[in-house]
Amino acid sequence: MQSRMKHPVFVLPEAMQAMQALSKAAEKDGLPLVTRKLVELRASQINGCSVCVDMHARELQKAGEPDKRIFAVSAWREVPYFTEAERAALALTEAATRIADRADPVPDDIWEDARRHYDDEALSALILDIATINVWNRLNVVVKQVVGAAWD
Repeated sequence: MQSRMKHPVFVLPEAMQAMQALSKAAEKDGLPLVTRKLVELRASQINGCSVCVDMHARELQKAGEPDKRIFAVSAWREVPYFTEAERAALALTEAATRIADRADPVPDDIWEDARRHYDDEALSALILDIATINVWNRLNVVVKQVVGAAWD
């Protein structure tokens, strides 16, 4: 396998700086690391980004998450392994990732559930994290970035 081109964030280094700054802004207290990585994994699964699925599953393993939780992210509604706050974050992730799939992309019930679990700072970090991973997914999918390959 081979990517189509050098990764856009290396062709345009300012883009890498902007992406890193956005990611850093989303790393706020109130949104646990594991929740961020679950969100990143779920969005990446939806978007078919193999690089990010691999990366975020490994990050969850490194953070000490049991395999059963990592393997079940795509079926989070059907298993008892996730907290209510994680479920709210995963539901918001799916809605915000699949914005073209319904007339009301983020229904009030999904929003209110997330609101119950996260204050403004954590919710803002969650929304930024969802947006950022969706950008990374789209960049990687378009250029067919290869898992494990050098990015430059």
